[in-house]
Amino acid sequence: MVLKESESNLDAGDEAPEFELEGVDGATYTLEEFADNDALLLVFTCNHCPYAKAKFDLMNELAAEYDDVSVVGVNPNDAEEYPEDSLEKMRELVEEGTIDFDAYLRDESQTVAREYGAVCTPDPFLFAADDGAFRLVYQGRLDDALNPEDEPTRYHVREAIDAVLAGEDVDLEWKPSQGCSIKWIDG
Repeated sequence: MVLKESESNLDAGDEAPEFELEGVDGATYTLEEFADNDALLLVFTCNHCPYAKAKFDLMNELAAEYDDVSVVGVNPNDAEEYPEDSLEKMRELVEEGTIDFDAYLRDESQTVAREYGAVCTPDPFLFAADDGAFRLVYQGRLDDALNPEDEPTRYHVREAIDAVLAGEDVDLEWKPSQGCSIKWIDG
């Protein structure tokens, strides 16, 4: 395990890069699938990293709590070297109820993770709907619990989502998320 901090390629106000990814349900997802929502929380995550696993419950809660926000997990890890991150294992976690996000997608080629500049799991990006596009309003920690065994006392992502839904600017310092490094195919 290599501990990394997030460092996005995107700046505040940038449009979400397009993608076309397979979901655990067998459907193909693009940004347009989420266009009816006021916000999109895209979290690069995986099945095996203890830092990512520690945030599953929070992501499930956010997906259940906010009707106008899509909570989407994207797993970019090399499934050949890390079989626990395969699409089949992703499906198992959804079927058993461990993961209950709005969508759980597989970034097999890792192209999407590279375009977004994701480097760790979890690596969250919050986009607000703006005139037919999703624009980045927050990239950073989901909460202040930096280690898997820590209990959070502040939920940065919830504050950001509440601001978006209230039509306000997200006034949060972007503190990097931390977790296991993404397991890149080429090393």
